[in-house]
Amino acid sequence: MSENEPRVVLTFDGDVAHMRLQHKESLNAIDAEAVEQIYDACRVIETREPVRALVITGDGEKTFSAGGDINAWGGLTPQAFGRQWIRRGHDAFDAVARLRVPVIAVLNGHTFGGGLELAAAADLRIAEQHIKVGLPEAGLGVIPGWSGTQRAVRRFGPSVIRRMALFGEVLNADQALAAGIVDIVVPRGEGISKASEVVTTLRSRAPLATEVVKMLINVAEGEESSRVLDTVAAMSVAFTDDLAEGVAAFRKKRKPNFKGS
Repeated sequence: MSENEPRVVLTFDGDVAHMRLQHKESLNAIDAEAVEQIYDACRVIETREPVRALVITGDGEKTFSAGGDINAWGGLTPQAFGRQWIRRGHDAFDAVARLRVPVIAVLNGHTFGGGLELAAAADLRIAEQHIKVGLPEAGLGVIPGWSGTQRAVRRFGPSVIRRMALFGEVLNADQALAAGIVDIVVPRGEGISKASEVVTTLRSRAPLATEVVKMLINVAEGEESSRVLDTVAAMSVAFTDDLAEGVAAFRKKRKPNFKGS
């Protein structure tokens, strides 16, 4: 793979967006370029009205992602590490978690550190049978800085995160399923087809209701609050006759005649 090729590839198949982590040489590790491309991909997806779901995968079969690329952060000063690496990673992963459409992570290879933190930002995780997951950061003298001690705890529970982050426990697919880290386990190579089945089911459900339900679940688990409140309130007002009257009056430069409906 050329160093000039993107680290994250975004494609569209009808109403489904596909995001692929792509850098086999580093086991699909996430570097600064990948962080920016994940963030940018989310912004593109938000503008594509027909999109009903995002499916995230890793290139190849060995790893979904080995985590944050140590070559990208190993030489940073403490200030740059916190301000650039950690904060920008949060921006990107928050963008994934807060997408208006459901996100499905297909763990088609081993998933460690930042890779697991990215998977935690998804709404559903499909694991292939051969994979393993873990949070090895403390063994490198660093912490799971992209919400591995926050979002991952909220979504998976503190017990299993303690075992992985503090004691270095690595889980296989069945153990991850039992712990609630993944939702579905399938045979090797069948993750994408299972994701397609899930998307087919998703298509039978109302898009707007699904979007609002996802936002409300995010509020319930502490993912976000004020943005959701403003968004849902704005949606409800947008259906009123008063809004249509207000816009019409503005365009015609007249006083609006609101009726409270």
